[in-house]
Amino acid sequence: MSVRVAHAVVGAAVGVMWLVLPGMTPGSDTPVATKEPVAVARAAAPREPQEDETSTADLVLPLVAVAVVGAVAGYGYIRRVRRTRDRTTPGGASGPPPPSSAPALAEPDAAACASLVRADDRVRATRAALGFAEELLGTEAVTRFERGLREAEGELSAAFRMRQRYDEGIPEEETARRHALAGIVGRCEEAGRRLDEITDDFAGLRKPERALPFAEARFRALTGRTKTAQTQLADLVARYAPTATSTVIGDVEQAKDRLLFATARLNLTRQAADSGEPEQAVRQLRAAEGAIAQAAVFIEGVDRVAAELRNAERMLPAALTGAEAELAPVRRHTFREEEPHPRLLNADSVLASVRQESTAGQPYDPLGALRRIVRATVPLASGRSGVLPAAALAVARSSTAAADDFVMTHRGAVGATARTRLAEAKRLLTTGDPADAGPADELALEARRMAEQDVRLHGNPVADAPAEAPGTTGPAGTAGAVIGGLLPDDDDSHGDGSDDDGSDDDGSDGAGPDDDGPSAK
Repeated sequence: MSVRVAHAVVGAAVGVMWLVLPGMTPGSDTPVATKEPVAVARAAAPREPQEDETSTADLVLPLVAVAVVGAVAGYGYIRRVRRTRDRTTPGGASGPPPPSSAPALAEPDAAACASLVRADDRVRATRAALGFAEELLGTEAVTRFERGLREAEGELSAAFRMRQRYDEGIPEEETARRHALAGIVGRCEEAGRRLDEITDDFAGLRKPERALPFAEARFRALTGRTKTAQTQLADLVARYAPTATSTVIGDVEQAKDRLLFATARLNLTRQAADSGEPEQAVRQLRAAEGAIAQAAVFIEGVDRVAAELRNAERMLPAALTGAEAELAPVRRHTFREEEPHPRLLNADSVLASVRQESTAGQPYDPLGALRRIVRATVPLASGRSGVLPAAALAVARSSTAAADDFVMTHRGAVGATARTRLAEAKRLLTTGDPADAGPADELALEARRMAEQDVRLHGNPVADAPAEAPGTTGPAGTAGAVIGGLLPDDDDSHGDGSDDDGSDDDGSDGAGPDDDGPSAK
């Protein structure tokens, strides 16, 4: 505003000077000597009329100038006042949006996440229980239950697909996004209804008096396999780089922890059955079966990684050769253009590095090497070499299996987002399109990272619990059971197991939180 005022003052001063200066002109009629006196005398005759005209012009022009400058200054002042009135924060900075424009989907979003976690927990728990029943009763006896479980899995897969698209920003409009969240909840509820239809009949097939001896036999078999798995893991650690075995380090110890929990639950099952408490016996047996199933995942994970690494070692030379064949046309084209291609330079560097690592005689990561070859060459490949798609598929299957094992054994702490990325990775692996292998691998790796973060944030829910004394029902393996989703966080008795066939009211087999905490992320 000070600039506008200054302009007005200057304009007024100019006008005043214009009015005053004519009055300061000398009044002498003495002519000024010139080189043309005749012209001067002729011009001096009509002096009086010219003075009147000049005086009028001298008065009008300054007034017009003052008016123009005043109008400009006034316009600037009014405009500045209006801007000041419209300003929402000091200095004109954009402030936070008004409350009416704040996101309105937080509550339905949290509800959708919680529904996904509960439905996924139920489906996973039922799948594990069905595996026990099939081994106990045979495939034919569980055919109907298998069909119902597949239908529930289909509904859950559709819900996860909707969630993945929602996370990608589809749809964009708020009302449509609200409907999408409601659709996710609806799909999860339908999955729960499909499981409810088979739960009662399925539970009737697994009477404790018949299922308990089978569970105890499986427990003993897994206990014997832990030593073999420990030896195998030690060999893998010595033979390969640390990144090759990072997904299974500590798995044998966790398997032992689950088996310790299973020991206590099997004993409680036997006690409840002998005391004529069938319902309590069923609950304890389901918790024991869930722990045994997770111990199997840990032990079999070591076997799986060993097989994957051996397969990657065999595939690596062919992958290098195939990559070179794919890059040859790119090199010829680049040579004609006489300009190095950045991706080609990167691919050449990666291939040289992998070749050096694989022939140096030092521990390396064959799966990691395959992943680097695929990522470096596939963007330039023409698809003439079949080994690269095979390598990409092997890498994606490995990362997806590792993420799935982690979620299965830590489902009491893993949230909806990690599960959504894992579900999308699984979906891409079933499309049959080699181009989907790379995105599937990326999603699986992301799912594993997010799941591990969820577990770290969840922490140890029973860190302060005392060690179990012999003959008591204290927290033997309870921390792992809570993280594994076999017990709720607030299970104070540690002797009241959960029905791991997924039949609890909260849909999470009593195995995880039913609020919007870590599992609803």
